[in-house]
Amino acid sequence: MSKTRRRLFRRHFFLPAEHGAWVWLLGPLIIGLAAAGRFPLPDGWLLLVAALAAFLLRQPASIIVKVLSKRRARQDFQPALFWLVLYSLVMLAATLGLLWAGHPRILWLAVPGVLVFLWHLWLVSRRAERGQTGVELVACGVLALAAPAAYWVAGGQDNGQAWALWGLTWLQSAASILYVALRLEGRRLKAVAPLGERLRMGGRTLLYHLFNLLAAAAAVALRLAPSLVVLAFGLMALDALEGVLRPPVGVRPTRIGFRQLAASTAFVILMSLAYLLA
Repeated sequence: MSKTRRRLFRRHFFLPAEHGAWVWLLGPLIIGLAAAGRFPLPDGWLLLVAALAAFLLRQPASIIVKVLSKRRARQDFQPALFWLVLYSLVMLAATLGLLWAGHPRILWLAVPGVLVFLWHLWLVSRRAERGQTGVELVACGVLALAAPAAYWVAGGQDNGQAWALWGLTWLQSAASILYVALRLEGRRLKAVAPLGERLRMGGRTLLYHLFNLLAAAAAVALRLAPSLVVLAFGLMALDALEGVLRPPVGVRPTRIGFRQLAASTAFVILMSLAYLLA
């Protein structure tokens, strides 16, 4: 394999560095399909391909912007451009397939995605993309749109439930972002802080999870979600409380990431079962 080809297939050109972000896309998509109660063929696969291509598009696009703003070497431009074009063509083909199959509503869901994508690239051009919690919270809201998209593509007809799916999955993703940030901050402590200090540091995270639990209960009361949804959010709240009370002093970031991935996976499984059993 030539040097140029080896460079082309370096993973940082075509895969995002944030490994945990995958669950913010795939989780809502799986939950949306579970809420509709079926996986339509081939429409379900077309949606999955379109969503993945749109998700992966950000990595090469960000590299191109960094090259143009002289943050990366010029030789990174061509490999990034190759993956940008490839992902764009795949996304376009899958989207056209969905439109041909009679799912025009998904185009409306793409509008906020495009706006947030452009916002992210603007921040990259200004070297201001790191540490932007607000951007991450909005971005996971865009990825949560995969839930109503999957619900509609799978034949779901209740628009109230579709938007409830979006709201609930967004709330959990947002809470998990804040929780991971808290855990990463806690690992830098030299010793476990007193209880009052731990509660003060984790107060924002606990409030988010409490709000999520109340929102889930409200969705159940309004018959927009099955009752077992409360269990999924309740377990996430308990997980956050345990994490606040036991900060990961000295723990490696990868361990924190895998723990959160396991918690998010458990949430997706519980939510999916809640809808399937209902």
